[in-house]
Amino acid sequence: MYLLPAIDLKEGHCVRLKQGDMAQSTVFNDSPANQAGEFARQGAEWIHVVDLDGAFAGKPVNTAAVEEILKTTSVKIELGGGIRSIETVRFWLEKGVSRVILGTAALCNPELVKTACREFPDRIAVGIDAKNGFVAVEGWAETSKIKDIELARQFESAGVSAIIHTNVARDGVLLGPDVTSTLNLAKSVAIPVIVSGGVSSLDDIKACKKTGVFEGVIAGRAIYEGRFTVSEAISVLKGE
Repeated sequence: MYLLPAIDLKEGHCVRLKQGDMAQSTVFNDSPANQAGEFARQGAEWIHVVDLDGAFAGKPVNTAAVEEILKTTSVKIELGGGIRSIETVRFWLEKGVSRVILGTAALCNPELVKTACREFPDRIAVGIDAKNGFVAVEGWAETSKIKDIELARQFESAGVSAIIHTNVARDGVLLGPDVTSTLNLAKSVAIPVIVSGGVSSLDDIKACKKTGVFEGVIAGRAIYEGRFTVSEAISVLKGE
């Protein structure tokens, strides 16, 4: 199991939101590239990057910031937000992103996920963000009538490398991850699952590891607020 420290991009800055609300953003670093470099120095093998503006616009917006991250670190980057076409998938993977995350597109255009998986094996992840068990889309501004587990099962044989499952209500508010819901989803599919949203302490990291099921865990605000460091979390996950 591995840690993915998060970098959320808004207007070129590294921010954190509360429950996906763009009006409740806190800037933690004016240089996302420097932040990525710090995560790398602490031993991160993966960094989770989201173009928040792109998620709402439906197309990449913080392109320059992502490109700068790619130039300044050799850590593997997974990127989501505003990726809605095979051309955009191809653009980012050719730029050096290790895998792209399809969220809204997974619900609205599942064939894109399947096409992308065929063209880029092991480099496509599906982001499933849930509100009360139902899939949220368009930067979490809308909630569908599709259950998160139902959507995950649609991609069982598509070749998806990972599912990133987020409980929107927990995200950015340090209430602890929704281990139960994510565990239920993980046990419903054979696809590796990454838990996201709400991590507040090393105890939360331990709880995720204890399941013995999750592929990885994403943490953001807790790291930025100094509740634990990337290196401390990695030590927990390695059992040190």
